[in-house]
Amino acid sequence: MNDREHDDSADKPNEDALNELQRMLGEMLSGQTPSGDFDPAAFAKAAGLPGDPAALQGLFATLQQAMQNPSGEIDWSIARRIAIDVASQGTPAADPATAQRSFPVAALWLDEATEVGTTSDAPRTLTRVEWVQQTVDTWIGLSEPVAESIARALTDALSSQLPEQLGGTLGGLGPMLRSVGGALFATQLGQVIGKLANEVSAGGDVGIPLFEGQGREGGALIPSGVAAFADGLEQDAEAVTLYLAVRELAHARLFRHTRWLRLHLVSAITDYARGMSLDTMRIEELARDIDPSDTDAMQRLVSSGALIPPKTPAQEAALERLETMLALIEGWVDAVTETAVSRLPGSEAIAEMVRRRRAVGGPAEHAFSTLVGLELRPRRMREAAALWRLLAERGGIERRDALWAHPDLLPTAEELDHPARLLERMGLDGTSPAPAPADDFDRALAELLDASDEGQTPGGPLQPPPV
Repeated sequence: MNDREHDDSADKPNEDALNELQRMLGEMLSGQTPSGDFDPAAFAKAAGLPGDPAALQGLFATLQQAMQNPSGEIDWSIARRIAIDVASQGTPAADPATAQRSFPVAALWLDEATEVGTTSDAPRTLTRVEWVQQTVDTWIGLSEPVAESIARALTDALSSQLPEQLGGTLGGLGPMLRSVGGALFATQLGQVIGKLANEVSAGGDVGIPLFEGQGREGGALIPSGVAAFADGLEQDAEAVTLYLAVRELAHARLFRHTRWLRLHLVSAITDYARGMSLDTMRIEELARDIDPSDTDAMQRLVSSGALIPPKTPAQEAALERLETMLALIEGWVDAVTETAVSRLPGSEAIAEMVRRRRAVGGPAEHAFSTLVGLELRPRRMREAAALWRLLAERGGIERRDALWAHPDLLPTAEELDHPARLLERMGLDGTSPAPAPADDFDRALAELLDASDEGQTPGGPLQPPPV
């Protein structure tokens, strides 16, 4: 036997294992008989993915690539490619002229409503595809810890069901199984991001800072999303655009001015996600109750979030802190926008629609929460907005906005429940706070000022100047 023949023979077990794994995946997810072929349509249906021929062809090619070229890392280019494909199938781009005209007016109105200054980056308009291209890395960063956990869990669950005759090749199949699991997650994430692009109208719609980098932090409107939002209102389209521009620029100003805020928020989300672990025994229990031939039941299992475990006490506490921060951000934006657009006809009706949409979220956001186990909908926006309004009434906009100087100065969850406690802390409850004890310098300065007011210097009368 020559070297070439030896190499072919050595590679044969891996090829057999690959074919067997493909057969197993087909049977597990589509209910095919052992003699049947792998059915990508049923596989996609089980995973909750689109069933059109083009999408199926891409899905099957992605999984084949993952199986034939396994990697220890998740190939996130899959998510990027699919997100752009889905976003490009949405409504066509709208005329950006109205949005561009609204930005200067929005900036002038905001100057009167907040002490938070303008950003160095100019506001801009984006197409849906551009929104995907400039935000996809943030979405991947938020999802990656969960994706890693799911890929490991899928590897363990699928490995436990391998036939005994493949036990000797398990070491080689491990990376392949993990690669397939990662490819499935990346495919679903790409679908979610692409659908989100067809739901949003502005950069701050989701409540978290998605844009980062030079030239990207001045705020952004998606004209096609603005047009879709205005289409459901009985309001002038230009008024709706101007309202959304004010709100978007307020959001951008806050994150640009408060440099610690973006890192603080993204770190909190990432830490929450990293605290999540998948219970393999739970996955196996759920799998035993599902008939593999019932693809509808499989789809419901994937889309229900049942694979995401209950939150731990530490995660519950982290989620409460995160929700409080998100509510404070959205409440401040609401309060500032309300003041800035007070002269805009129909602003109250537009504001109510924005609040409803922000509180409920769209289908793609719900899909993201199912996929990652994190809901980005703050539940206390109205309470936070009312608190910011109260602070402006009692202390003025300067003292209100000064609270963003440091996270320790911001209202706590307890102060959201009891605003009087925050007013007391800030000395705005109608009582004068006790004066701080004066140090030696303060006392000397006070004596000097008192003596000057009486026309004397400390220690004697004020001497006339020499003639």
